[in-house]
Amino acid sequence: MMRDYYEILGVNRGCDDAALKAAFRKLAMEHHPDRNGGCEEAAGRFKEINEAYSVLSDPQKRAAYDRFGHAGVNGMNGGGPGGAQFHDVHDIFNEVFGDVFGDMFGGRARGSHRGGPARGADLRYDLEITLEQAYAGAEVEITVPATLTCETCEGSGAKPGTSPTTCTTCQGAGRIRATQGFFSIERACPRCGGSGTMVLDPCTDCHGMGQVRRERTLAVRIPPGVDDGARIRLAGEGDSGARGGPRGDLYIFLSVRPHELFERDGLDLLCTVPVPMCVAALGGEIEAPCLLGGENCDGNCKITVKVPEGAQTGKTLRVKGRGMPSLRSRERGDLVVELFVETPTRLTVRQKELMRELAGLCGEQQHPKSASFIGKAKRFWDEVTGA
Repeated sequence: MMRDYYEILGVNRGCDDAALKAAFRKLAMEHHPDRNGGCEEAAGRFKEINEAYSVLSDPQKRAAYDRFGHAGVNGMNGGGPGGAQFHDVHDIFNEVFGDVFGDMFGGRARGSHRGGPARGADLRYDLEITLEQAYAGAEVEITVPATLTCETCEGSGAKPGTSPTTCTTCQGAGRIRATQGFFSIERACPRCGGSGTMVLDPCTDCHGMGQVRRERTLAVRIPPGVDDGARIRLAGEGDSGARGGPRGDLYIFLSVRPHELFERDGLDLLCTVPVPMCVAALGGEIEAPCLLGGENCDGNCKITVKVPEGAQTGKTLRVKGRGMPSLRSRERGDLVVELFVETPTRLTVRQKELMRELAGLCGEQQHPKSASFIGKAKRFWDEVTGA
């Protein structure tokens, strides 16, 4: 009596294609004859697994099997155990293991083409820009080393006036096949590297490679609002493809150089500005730096900020719309000015006299935080000393 195909693969009847393939992968590798020293029992089990998967992986055959059992696939397209049509074992391994092993089992890595053009490699370029460039946008020239198609031989690798010839090892196929145990293994031709052709009279500029290494100067547009880690893709600016294949892409990774005045917090710009003690006490206006651009900023990159009376160190003043622009919208952040009240130094004798007079006139109302702190400190000392 023939065993149930679902039982052979160890899956339930409602399993999806992914579960079916995973089960087949595991069992096929476990019972492969080459991994079991040619054991006849393993070979028989392997054929049984292959038979079960060839039926269940085919939607039409699986539907017939689910409804009528083995009788439903008997005679379907002829051939195979029980009359069912089964795939060649190499075709099944190409389907199931090709994405893992590439050249193994007669398959090829995904994205490769036998003897045909190959896409060029992608390139990465790290570019450091200033905060000003990130703010306003800029166009920056960069020099990128890249592999380019040789202009002398137009990428053929052969000396002008000559042409590549068919590889005598693979007969132009670009691949060679060798039998190893149970499997037929296919790999790139070692003589022509998979191109299927040989260059007998190489180009003197590229030495038969069809490509040369050169530096190129490119203009890169930096959009306003970019931040650290932003990536710009320049399609078709990577390495040239072999045998006339398409060029790869160039990826530019941006980093913004730290600024001596500003820190960035999302779209906001933070800046600490010293304020004379008298201005902080009486209120007034100060000039704060800003990044160039906009209606409220003059050509000297300064903006006027009003300081309220009695401002303390750490107080922040927000100037709307003077921060960074958004990369994906018309939104703009704010300029956040943090005040640092500066105590005057190197006072004259007269200035010191005036300061002492002012200190004598000021009381708790002029120094509310000091009065509050002294009260808290006194209670703390009393608790410690038990007074």
